[in-house]
Amino acid sequence: MRTWFITGASRGFGALVARKALEAGDAVVATARNPARITAQLGEHPNLLALALDVTDEESAGDAVVQAVRRFGRIDVLLNNAGFGLLGAVEEASADEIEKVYATNVFGLLKVTRAVLPIMRTQRSGHVINVSSIGGYVGFHGFGVYSSTKFAVEGLSEALAIELAPLGVHVTVVEPGFFRTDFLDSTSLMVSPSIIPDYADTVGVMREFAHGINHKQPGNPEKFADGLLALAAMPNPPVRLPFGSDTLAAIEEKNAQVADAIATHRALSLSTDFAEEAEAA
Repeated sequence: MRTWFITGASRGFGALVARKALEAGDAVVATARNPARITAQLGEHPNLLALALDVTDEESAGDAVVQAVRRFGRIDVLLNNAGFGLLGAVEEASADEIEKVYATNVFGLLKVTRAVLPIMRTQRSGHVINVSSIGGYVGFHGFGVYSSTKFAVEGLSEALAIELAPLGVHVTVVEPGFFRTDFLDSTSLMVSPSIIPDYADTVGVMREFAHGINHKQPGNPEKFADGLLALAAMPNPPVRLPFGSDTLAAIEEKNAQVADAIATHRALSLSTDFAEEAEAA
């Protein structure tokens, strides 16, 4: 039996994974700002501990971890799922909007992870799973600020994977594409009210796309939750795992563009080394 610690577990991916983990016989510490919404979703269960957690509050994160270990004795899987989006041009986004999305998506993830890691280091085992996005690998117009938070999650995850590998702790960053959840609803997505006409052909098009695809996304949330359980069961999980045909297509397209740019500008890229290093290359 694994013990999961899940943030943002009152709805969406978090609630789905919590339910499936309980059905698999695992213990689940499900957290959200309002834990009553968790029990409303999942009901009462002997292996479920629903806790209040504001990921932006370091003390709240520490208290939740203490309660989790007191109840179940360990934490095997940390699923950093809490987060929300911001739709708007980089120039359109207000400082308050930017700070809010970073407070949850980056600093909140860090606060919870830093609270859990001492437990996993002591155990010499564990798996940190950070939910990124297709936008954490490829930047999209209209989602620049949101993508930048997920790019941060990707970099943190890669570094953590190296730091924790000798201690028996795995780290995986997962990259879901567009899944049929409430992500594009107002409960999960802030939309900058400021609209600059010059961005009509880029960000304006993305606003229309997001509105049109909402609840018609190609990804099946149930299958994504199944995929996360399969990931948690892997003895040697990957550091990065994309989910969804749209994510795979976007990654392959970007990788091809990067490879082409490297080949085209290789001489210029190499020209900045000292002479002895350039000769060796």
